[in-house]
Amino acid sequence: MRWASRWIWGGLLSAALIFVLAMKPMDATETTTPPADGKTETAVFGMGCFWCSQALFEKFDGITQIFCGYAGGHTVNPTYEDVCGDQTGHAEVVQITFDPKKISYSQLLDIFWDVHDPTTLNQQGADFGTQYRSIILYTTPEQKQLAEASKAAEEKKLGQPVTTEVVPLTAFYKAEDYHQEYFKKHPYAPYCLFTISPKLQKLEKHPPESVKPTK
Repeated sequence: MRWASRWIWGGLLSAALIFVLAMKPMDATETTTPPADGKTETAVFGMGCFWCSQALFEKFDGITQIFCGYAGGHTVNPTYEDVCGDQTGHAEVVQITFDPKKISYSQLLDIFWDVHDPTTLNQQGADFGTQYRSIILYTTPEQKQLAEASKAAEEKKLGQPVTTEVVPLTAFYKAEDYHQEYFKKHPYAPYCLFTISPKLQKLEKHPPESVKPTK
């Protein structure tokens, strides 16, 4: 009967392990942050609706992957509905994996400032709420230094206060699958036609001085 006993205990242990894993909150930074491979780096920005942010950054060479997600708040594993409820503290953000040999973090910052309005608090166009705030979430001391310097330069350039937060990234939670590549999947959806497409056209006609869209 030893084999039967081992089978029973093995089944119980397996069931217990599955239960524990199911109950454990997923740390999205473990599952969605690319490993440091010495070739790519990661940047995280929030600048309004992440559908638009993803579509804009995808136009540049050197960016290898972009995920829409949530960051900057306190709720673990938030859903889109949670974030829209304005109770999680999270902003809609994009996590960008890039090749620093092809595009630098400073150039990404130039794109960031160019494609949104950093002077409107918790608002981008018709989108209102703290989830739409302007935010830079740095992952290294160097990124922090560059972000703070670029913010100061942008304020001087605009001649008015910039509301952009510059904070450390503590966790990134990947958004639901239907949010990923939304513009590519639904180019004729009203939001894509009337909000994202005009921004893309403006970017192509008037790109940042330091980097041009290539895709």
